[in-house]
Amino acid sequence: MSVIQPPSKVLVSGANGYIAMWVIRNLLEHGYSVRGTVCSVREGEHVKKYFAGYGAKLDIVIVEDITKRGAFDEAVKGVDAVAHIASPVYSCADMVQIAVKGTAGILRSALQFGKTIKRIVYTSSAAAMLREVNQPTIFTEKDWNFQVVELFMKQGEHASDMTKYRASKTLAEQGAWSLVKEHQHEISWDLTVLNPAYVFGPAIQEVTDPTSLNFSARMFYDHVADSAKAAKQSLSIPNFTWVDVRDVAEAHRRALEIPEAGSERIIISAGPWRWQDFIDTANSLDPPPQLSKPLPMGNPDIGSRPPCMNDFDNTKSQRILDVKYRSMAEMTWDTFADYEARGW
Repeated sequence: MSVIQPPSKVLVSGANGYIAMWVIRNLLEHGYSVRGTVCSVREGEHVKKYFAGYGAKLDIVIVEDITKRGAFDEAVKGVDAVAHIASPVYSCADMVQIAVKGTAGILRSALQFGKTIKRIVYTSSAAAMLREVNQPTIFTEKDWNFQVVELFMKQGEHASDMTKYRASKTLAEQGAWSLVKEHQHEISWDLTVLNPAYVFGPAIQEVTDPTSLNFSARMFYDHVADSAKAAKQSLSIPNFTWVDVRDVAEAHRRALEIPEAGSERIIISAGPWRWQDFIDTANSLDPPPQLSKPLPMGNPDIGSRPPCMNDFDNTKSQRILDVKYRSMAEMTWDTFADYEARGW
């Protein structure tokens, strides 16, 4: 029997974000009700407009500052599950504190006021598993990025945005597991953590032009759709893995439903990539996308791909969640169709 099933109500934090919008869409399409949190009335306008067809199945509440004590106390009341996605990505100097306090805060609110909650899914990152390596490495759910935490503690506010982001995900996730362990005899819910790789794919959050895309989607556009910027990038080295945002959303719903996902840490990753692979895929689309700029070519004769330095074992996501990952071709096709529809 599922942990939750339609028409259960799910609280989704950071509802106006890239991943969260797709999670909400997936949940609504499968018959769930959703309560989404945003930081302001303005941020909730697009969410309401986009999902207007679902009527009362979606309600939006304002949580102005997720770091404030008790910020989620009211939001967690009466919901059956929580998908905690709200977290800064290269957006502010205090991203570590916001991620850590926001995650601990929503769990404490659930502990005290979430009497009907059965499961909480927290969106961490594969970045919480990384460490600097000098040879190709396959990371698993047993790995932790203690290295970046030490670096952040040493450099503090002078740390790079990449260091702050990776530290924020590592520390917030560690804090979540510690809080659950500390209160294991008091809570009525269990915790599942999803650790997605770089997330690409179409955007349904509020976007005005390519510069307003979120970090990973903007990276994809700059490398694969903008010939002026792609020419300046390293295109041949596979350093990480990727996943379609819609597969991340599907993984969230399944993680909320499937009993065996409880108390698990699960990598969400489709496989390694290098920018040239995406560029080649984009140039092979038939019919070709009609964009405002010519597609970059990169170096089509770049040769065979060397081993990925930072690969991730996605076995658990397939075994427990039965995730069927979209291909590079499908993701690229749909993303470029989105660009074309926007007139980019």
